[in-house]
Amino acid sequence: MKTALVLGGGGFIGGHLAKKLKEEGFWVRVVDIKSQHEFWNHDDICNDYASGDLRDPSIVSAAFRIERDPNHSDVIYNYSLHKLPFTEIDSFDEVYQLAADMGGAGYIFTGDNDANIMHNSALVNLNTVLEASNTGVKRIFYSSSACMYPEHNQLDPDNPNCEESSAYPADPDSEYGWEKLFSERLFLAFARNYGLNVRVARYHNIFGPQGTWTGGKEKAPAAMCRKAAENDIDLEVWGSGSQTRSFLYIDECIEATLRFMRQDTFSGPVNIGSEEMVTINELAQMAIDISGNDLKIRNIDGQDFKDKYGFPCPLGVNGRNSHNELFRHHMGWEPKATLREGMEKTYEWINSKVNIPF
Repeated sequence: MKTALVLGGGGFIGGHLAKKLKEEGFWVRVVDIKSQHEFWNHDDICNDYASGDLRDPSIVSAAFRIERDPNHSDVIYNYSLHKLPFTEIDSFDEVYQLAADMGGAGYIFTGDNDANIMHNSALVNLNTVLEASNTGVKRIFYSSSACMYPEHNQLDPDNPNCEESSAYPADPDSEYGWEKLFSERLFLAFARNYGLNVRVARYHNIFGPQGTWTGGKEKAPAAMCRKAAENDIDLEVWGSGSQTRSFLYIDECIEATLRFMRQDTFSGPVNIGSEEMVTINELAQMAIDISGNDLKIRNIDGQDFKDKYGFPCPLGVNGRNSHNELFRHHMGWEPKATLREGMEKTYEWINSKVNIPF
């Protein structure tokens, strides 16, 4: 039986990924700082769900170890139910490192969380890559982000440059992006120096059901679906709404991740995203159209925004769009689902949360 470890599997992408791996027949361990997944039952996504802080090296060390029954090799003891030291130690076939301190624009771009974002995520990645190298995992995937691309290449909302080769000279627009860039280099350095079999991908705005949809850490598609479902007088959009982005539906992200992880032609970094770019106002209007509610877009910025929320309006770069030629070249694959199709599924799920029948 093949084994997989999903760090950050209590989150949105990690939960979907763990569920897919279990459906494929893997024995799956999830480790997350959250005591439980917010939306999935643990039995649906993994064989072993362990709550632990990956900033602690001892937690990471335990998470990477598999104890098999010496008389029945397919019997694997749960990390959360068994104590070190292990006797029959094996290494994971596939490790996915998705754990990070992150959120939407309201969390990443205010500046108030910069120190925590860099400290927490860097510690997790330093612990993870060292333990992966020490335990001889078969291969490990690191989820970077499009936020590491230089701000100066994303000033024109109609023509942003997010080709992989454009990453340097480095100039991310947030500390979150700087930490992602550092950790990319960290994983690739371990690949060069210690032979770690690494895959590094840069995710571009992944969205879909079973993800954060309220509370300030949600991404734009979830926020727009929630606001449309709430059916207030109007739908508030931060900034002018002329900022451009592309968004990739979660099912496409999982397929792309597994294809990339299991090929042997290159390690990345490579973009995983959609090339269907829209303005934020267009995204908001799409959510309104799907909802069928009679709403108008109301843009808020400047002093009006600061008076309402207590901090300057966080917008990020003017434009960002995935460039997928490298992925197509190596994988012969590209996303098939349209943004509208993904938004319809996401709206249906969020609407069920907002408008719970009594």
